[in-house]
Amino acid sequence: MDLSENYRNYIACINARELNRLDEFVSGDVVYNGRSIGIDGYRDMLAGNYHDIPDLRFVVELLVADTSAIASRLYFNCKPSAEFRGLQINGQRIEFHENVFYRYRNGKIAEVWSVIDKAEIERQLVP
Repeated sequence: MDLSENYRNYIACINARELNRLDEFVSGDVVYNGRSIGIDGYRDMLAGNYHDIPDLRFVVELLVADTSAIASRLYFNCKPSAEFRGLQINGQRIEFHENVFYRYRNGKIAEVWSVIDKAEIERQLVP
């Protein structure tokens, strides 16, 4: 299986909220934005996202892969239940993008660098 297919299977797994399968795709000692959180921390982060954004769905808009890394632009159209990234959303539907890079080791995600376009969200908020 190539890295692009592996990544799309990972996205399908998290969209299905099958966090018990996360270790198929994510290394046990994964690092997220420079912080070592391990797979349990990664699982907790995703569970928190699902709690805060009940209709969360990851849509791959752009995917670039080489032999050990993925670059992806993800699209979201969702309704966070309250605060999101320090912004009071309170159930308003928003659209935004995340630019995320993954480094793979032994076929699993070992490092993640994620940047969410907060300005894109801010432009949509009604005062």
